[in-house]
Amino acid sequence: MTPIRPRVFYDCSKCPGYCCSYGRIALTNRDISRLARHFGLTDDQARTRFTYNYRADGVDEWILRHRKDTVFQSTCRFLDPDTRRCGVYEARPAVCRQYPDGPHCGYYTFLKFERDHQEDPTLVIDAR
Repeated sequence: MTPIRPRVFYDCSKCPGYCCSYGRIALTNRDISRLARHFGLTDDQARTRFTYNYRADGVDEWILRHRKDTVFQSTCRFLDPDTRRCGVYEARPAVCRQYPDGPHCGYYTFLKFERDHQEDPTLVIDAR
């Protein structure tokens, strides 16, 4: 029996990678191992190269490093700036695999409304 997939009301191919601009993209140890395998590194090498340790208010997590971006202030280091697609899609972190965790993406809904209203299919808005 084939599982039924819920209908989604967003199209990531028409988004400039807004979710990749989130400041805290937390990685699990399993995510780090997946990236390490993808790049042929040890877990420690991947952790050093791709993450930093965030500690504040009882939180202790490994966060994916960012880089400057032309659309948003900064984005995940793996977002391709030209295609606006994930450069490590098969090895992406669990949080990216789960996003937006439902049939709707708030940013896409907002962006689609503004693009339709402004009659500009290329409009990009930094909603922060």
